[in-house]
Amino acid sequence: MAGHMSVLPYRCYLLALLAIAGAVFTTPATAFVWRKGNQFLRDDGSVFLFNGFNAYWMIVEAAASPSPEASRVSTAFREAAAAGLSVCRAMAFNDGGELALQQSPGVYNENVFKALDFVVSEAKNQGFHLIMPLVNNWNALGGRAQYVKWARAAGENVSTDDDFYTNPTIKQYYKNHVLKVLTRVNTYTNVAYRDDPTIMAWQLINEPRCFADISGRTVTAWVQEMAAYTKSVDKNHLLGTGMEGFYGSSTPDKIQRYNPVAYQAGTDFITAHQVNEIDFTSVHIYPDKWLPQGPQQSEENQIAFMRQYLWSHSNDSMKVLQKPMVVGEFGNNRMNPDFSEQSRNNYFSAVYDTFYRIASVSYSLGGGMFWQLFPEGMENYDDGFGIVLPQNPSVAAIMKKHSDDMRALAGRA
Repeated sequence: MAGHMSVLPYRCYLLALLAIAGAVFTTPATAFVWRKGNQFLRDDGSVFLFNGFNAYWMIVEAAASPSPEASRVSTAFREAAAAGLSVCRAMAFNDGGELALQQSPGVYNENVFKALDFVVSEAKNQGFHLIMPLVNNWNALGGRAQYVKWARAAGENVSTDDDFYTNPTIKQYYKNHVLKVLTRVNTYTNVAYRDDPTIMAWQLINEPRCFADISGRTVTAWVQEMAAYTKSVDKNHLLGTGMEGFYGSSTPDKIQRYNPVAYQAGTDFITAHQVNEIDFTSVHIYPDKWLPQGPQQSEENQIAFMRQYLWSHSNDSMKVLQKPMVVGEFGNNRMNPDFSEQSRNNYFSAVYDTFYRIASVSYSLGGGMFWQLFPEGMENYDDGFGIVLPQNPSVAAIMKKHSDDMRALAGRA
């Protein structure tokens, strides 16, 4: 498909889409998204479905530029809007290290906070909702490892990153960060984050794992405590876990059937999402990272695994948990030896087809977000999953079709 549309015509196509989409996508997001049972709804009671993207880099790019307005954040939203995307998953943290938002526990860089303010403001101006994780499992942008380092420096007896979930001092650091972010008054809009409908949802953590307790009980206990605290600060917004969806000890049969190679990461999809304060289930899907190298990595097997994984989790979300589902991340890595644009197109088409079929069953899948979107000139941020839409017209067209399909499906509700 990529060979059927050159980059130059797509740039013209992109400009045309931006002009057409202006009335739809430049209207500020003024209504909160909420849930009723296993559906996402707008304030007027209409069903909310979406197609979205990840942009973990926005807080860093906005802070590193001469001014947030000079960053590529605005370009990313414009190009995403042209593909019909309407939700962006962007990080509400950067802990320790270069251009840190939180430089040390409770100490924040105001210029970086203003950069995050701009991300939220620009999303609003261009008609996007945001889903915002509050900390990372991984070391990128600090993560829970940084919290453990801070605690150790303060004299706490912590030995592994898994102490993040149990150490009282670290848990208080995290709660302090939640309070700081959620009560932040945006310097561009003069609206507190917790009162801003631009934000669709918070997520407690990106991709939690805990190998000190593979049963999932430790992480579920942490989710229970932090979800209750987060909701005590902000009752306006939806709240998710940010999990990948691995099953745990409460469903041992599903560990064998659905976790890749019966993998256990110390999370329990069922028990964590049974927490009352959690509003929707969170799933990520990466068969090209999770399945063993060899025949199981074939395109057909990756698509089959993806479909099985998503249908299992959607069924549990609807029937067991009675909550809507969001696929927070999916993608296809250019660094894979068998990668081609056609194979990525095939995979994205299969993922979007699965999303649509699941959403068609009582509108229980709100949407999904690919990992990840970049404007041109951001190659230094790329991990192999990045997509620059003007340079990848075939996959951009696939995204646009799915966006249109989801919008039409919501309109028929």
